[in-house]
Amino acid sequence: MQLRRVKDIEYQLLPGTERQTTDIVIERNGLITVRPPQRMTPEQVDDTVFSKRLWIYRNLADWQELNAARVAREWVSGESFLYLGSSYRLQLVNDQDEPLKLKDGRFCLLRSLVQEGGAEAARQAFLQFYEDKGLPRLRRRVAFFADKVGVQAGSVHIKELGYRWASCLPNGNLQFHWKCLMAPLTIIDYFVVHELCHRHHRDHSADFWNEVDKILPDYLARKEWLRVRGAAMNL
Repeated sequence: MQLRRVKDIEYQLLPGTERQTTDIVIERNGLITVRPPQRMTPEQVDDTVFSKRLWIYRNLADWQELNAARVAREWVSGESFLYLGSSYRLQLVNDQDEPLKLKDGRFCLLRSLVQEGGAEAARQAFLQFYEDKGLPRLRRRVAFFADKVGVQAGSVHIKELGYRWASCLPNGNLQFHWKCLMAPLTIIDYFVVHELCHRHHRDHSADFWNEVDKILPDYLARKEWLRVRGAAMNL
């Protein structure tokens, strides 16, 4: 990967693919990534990026507007946290057998955990909860949709993936960001189908989206939901 600049546009140049078109993406952290055909030189990619500058400016403005509403959560009783598309109030408790539980419609978090370990310890408790509770659900959805997509999936993992929601490795293993478990089930299914379809096509070509459309005809609505509300899925 290589960081390049064209006028006032800075972007990350990714390794080329066999596809015929250049894929320009505004990532969740606002980074611009560009994946060109293998035949293109870096200078030709620069020219393509510059020719798409109005599209880039418009989409960066959209990204800035959506992320202006990013929620800064506090680790105090009454704060709201997401799980599977629903919002649950946090309650700090003095005694329970696990650091974090979802009980009686509330997230119950050990008060001592916050007092002794601060925000990072509380955050880690949520990450562990999402992995423990979410991984079996993701594995079931992967198994369900792999059949429909007509592929064989590898192992399923929940990880911290930075600005990516999920990834499909060349060996078929699937990785999902823990933030995916904050989304409604319809969006989780979109993540799953999206990654499974990469077993057919490694890029985001028209052929790839046709595969997604076969399984989720309303995928555009799900994709738009994620674009608008994804910034709120954060700790």
